[in-house]
Amino acid sequence: MSEGPNFLHKTAALLYRVVTGLRNSAFERGVLKTWHAPLPVVSIGNITAGGTGKTPLADWIIGYYRSIGETPALLSRGYGRSSKGVLLVADTRRILCGSREAGDEPLMLAAKNPGTITVVAEKRKEGVEFILKRFKGQLPSVIILDDAFQHRQIARDLDIVVINAAEAYFDARMLPEGRLREPLANIRRAGLLVLSKINDRKTADAIALDLKKTGIPVVEARTAADELVAFGTAAAAENTSGMRALAFAGIGAPGGFLLSLRERGIEVDSHRFFRDHEPYSKEKLIPMLLEAEQRSLSLVTTEKDYYRLLGEHEIMAMLSVRPCYYLKIRTEFIEGKETLETMLKAAIQP
Repeated sequence: MSEGPNFLHKTAALLYRVVTGLRNSAFERGVLKTWHAPLPVVSIGNITAGGTGKTPLADWIIGYYRSIGETPALLSRGYGRSSKGVLLVADTRRILCGSREAGDEPLMLAAKNPGTITVVAEKRKEGVEFILKRFKGQLPSVIILDDAFQHRQIARDLDIVVINAAEAYFDARMLPEGRLREPLANIRRAGLLVLSKINDRKTADAIALDLKKTGIPVVEARTAADELVAFGTAAAAENTSGMRALAFAGIGAPGGFLLSLRERGIEVDSHRFFRDHEPYSKEKLIPMLLEAEQRSLSLVTTEKDYYRLLGEHEIMAMLSVRPCYYLKIRTEFIEGKETLETMLKAAIQP
């Protein structure tokens, strides 16, 4: 007699492991080929499904390259977007589309880094070829591949893998039983490991010790709460400390978002969580809005969710009957920032 859903998840996880292993083996044996782009390539990815702090790290890396006079271009799959194929999200002058077409993360990164070429493409090689052709007269100095550790068709000069210290590490399991996209041992393909979202020092030390056994450099970081930004038309108080709020988000690991709000002194009376990148609709948000109205709660969401909502004018107008905010976050380095900077520079050297 089967164990129901648990049995099905274990079986599916085993199948997923086999398929992933066969694909990786095909690359290692040269059956599947890796293409070398004529520009330096830096990849930022996960070994688990979302929620690792990869996006704020990508934002920091784009900003770092710009600060040293480089011109990075961002290439993402654009998960959850309505468009298909290669799409130019932003050129060196302006943003050209909204979150529905681009995906929330690429749009957010383009908005936070004006002038950065941003492209989405399911087939990353086609995305690189588009950049080479479209910006032939003004090529970027480095291409940043977002969420690309499992995308092995393009060779990279630096392969960064972000690992969430707040998730199960020693007992991590494959999808769909757990959150691993491939076996944990495969982090040995990486050139640099970033242990992120560190809050519990004892747990982080145990994970870092295990990661360092690979011989791969390890950077330690945390996701830090930044500015709380008001949006919408309802009046918003300047002092948000002690504010009572209903928090909502559609992200990979929302627990950290709630923790960040509470660290800022916000009293989270209620929350609504949706799937990562899940499109918002009036039907999904009306019950949440009614609760906020009845209990006189402000609405607080993530920066990524704000950019997903930004093009939804009817929904934004509906939400704005309550004071609305989104929380900016940033990567804060604990150890190894100099190592990261050195390796980012080395990746673009001829």
